[in-house]
Amino acid sequence: MSLGQSLQQRQLQRLSPQQIQLMKLLQIPSAQIEQRVKEEMEENPALEMNADLLDSDTSSDDFNDEFLQGTQEEEEAIPVDEFEMSNEDLNEYNYDEDVADYKTKDDYYPELDNDIVVPIKAEVSLNEQLMNQLSMLALDESSYKIAEQIIGSLEDDGYLRRALRSIADDLAFKQSMWVEEKEIEIVLQQVQQFDPAGIAARDLQECLLLQLKRKQSDARLIEGAEQAHSTSNIKLAIAVIEKYFEEFTRKHYDKIQKSLHLNDSEIKEVLHQILNLNPKPGADTTEQHKSEMYIIPDFTVVINNGIVELSLNSRNAPPLIISDDYKMMLKEYERGKKQDKSQKEAVFFIKQKIDAAKWFIEMIQQRQHTLLMTMKAIMAHQQGFFATGDTTQLRPMILKDIATVTGLDVSTVSRVANSKYVQTEFGTYLLKYFFSESLTTDSGEEVSTKEVKAILLEMIQQEDKHKPLSDDELTFQLQQKGYNIARRTVAKYRELLNIPVARLRKEL
Repeated sequence: MSLGQSLQQRQLQRLSPQQIQLMKLLQIPSAQIEQRVKEEMEENPALEMNADLLDSDTSSDDFNDEFLQGTQEEEEAIPVDEFEMSNEDLNEYNYDEDVADYKTKDDYYPELDNDIVVPIKAEVSLNEQLMNQLSMLALDESSYKIAEQIIGSLEDDGYLRRALRSIADDLAFKQSMWVEEKEIEIVLQQVQQFDPAGIAARDLQECLLLQLKRKQSDARLIEGAEQAHSTSNIKLAIAVIEKYFEEFTRKHYDKIQKSLHLNDSEIKEVLHQILNLNPKPGADTTEQHKSEMYIIPDFTVVINNGIVELSLNSRNAPPLIISDDYKMMLKEYERGKKQDKSQKEAVFFIKQKIDAAKWFIEMIQQRQHTLLMTMKAIMAHQQGFFATGDTTQLRPMILKDIATVTGLDVSTVSRVANSKYVQTEFGTYLLKYFFSESLTTDSGEEVSTKEVKAILLEMIQQEDKHKPLSDDELTFQLQQKGYNIARRTVAKYRELLNIPVARLRKEL
């Protein structure tokens, strides 16, 4: 075996810190860009808000023009095209962490008047609701810890998908408790009596049964013929879930009706009892929390006298400047003829902070410029939709189309499209919504797949629910309308629209 040396030439592409920072800033939505700017100002005292621009009545157009001119010291712009980044780079910053109170205060954003009462919505998590109910039970210490472990093992939708054996192992390792599965089962049955009904079920069948049995128990408290009728329907509903659950999930209602000897009216009442149950009892609390997360649009598009106008959310264009104090300090130090070590260190510190402030301002400018350039290109391509709001006016458009027009890299366009929203007179949309592939009609015209999906959705909404259209029938009707489309493509679009197959859309 011989060892040898060879000379090879390879071309590597590395990202500068500025490019990485720009991509991170592009990812940040409008709701969080102010916080990011505040964090930078706290770390760098040479960076300040321009109070004159902040307090003035400057129009958004004038403000954007002035801001885009940049700082007085012209420096080379940082290119944002022709590079790619990893998810690890993009996820380096975590903007969801708690921030200390002193970091959220700013002289330019005065605190609210103390005399004003601001209502705060009291939110209680699912875990807190269940733990409050648990505290009202007279349980021994062992049972309490088991119940606590069960509640802690529930998923967001309220289901217990962790095996009892695994819960026993958790108790052994974490609590040094050695319990049998049957002991956990007994405590689980008590937790399953908590509100909301159906909580801590291990599957959908058990979840529905828990709710039906709760309804059955409540119905017995009502007197009269209405109670007897309701109890009878609930009893039949329990029988359906216990004995014919598979047929129910497959909507084979005719088989259930025949097996239970029910007429059309009776089977409808029984199914009504079941279909009004909550298949995800824990999701109400989770969704309530999610609903508090508001979308703040990055762009606004309005139609003014027939002209479509675009504006960028002002949060994306903070009026940042270099601190005059720091500029003066630097000049004072540089005027000094003799500089000792401490003075030189001070000059180095001040220069470092000023350079960092200039660099951050340029990053914000680049971010604003990239956002506007991308959005304008999307509007130009989809001008029919932005003028009318008609989904069928959407043209086929892929990331490469916008990248070609703007000169940006596809990855840059992708990051903007996947994280930014635009508010229009027809609704608020994620920019990703406007991208779609093309489909050729019989006449040779290229149309957006979104147009086909819109027509497909309309056809399904207007179908006879007693005899819903199969994928073959939907394909035939689309082809009759001139859309050259295959059955598997129709099935794919139907699934993307979260529409079940015809059998599951059937109603009695």
